[in-house]
Amino acid sequence: MDDGLKGGVDMKAEVFLPDDYRPAEDEPFMNDRQTEYFRQKLINWRDDLLADGRDTIETMQDGTRNIPDVVDRSSEETDRSLELRTRDRQRKLVAKIDGALRRIEEGEFGYCNVTGDPISLKRLDARPIATMSLEAQERHERREKVHRDD
Repeated sequence: MDDGLKGGVDMKAEVFLPDDYRPAEDEPFMNDRQTEYFRQKLINWRDDLLADGRDTIETMQDGTRNIPDVVDRSSEETDRSLELRTRDRQRKLVAKIDGALRRIEEGEFGYCNVTGDPISLKRLDARPIATMSLEAQERHERREKVHRDD
């Protein structure tokens, strides 16, 4: 039985994507080109977030200094706190990106976790970490709002 793996290495052929490629509704859903498009998009997004995080760490390490003025020190602490909250959100986003990349490898990417239906290409292009179709997401948010109002 050949599962496409040789010695634990994926032997799938590489998919060539032209620079101007965009997934289209008239193609088979989640074909090799679409899958590769979203895989590259997610990897580039993750790499950008990780680079931003490294820059923040370097800046914070280099920027550690004793500021005698209380107002200036307070302002800098507020800036650092905001930056750390932003990085925490980005860390959570990287985890979601990794989850989307896992779903690509497992052949589950692009399908709604609730209904199993395809998620629209426009939604995936705008938010490639989406796990629900727009309709399922709206129903989820309405239910969440109702429970929050109780």
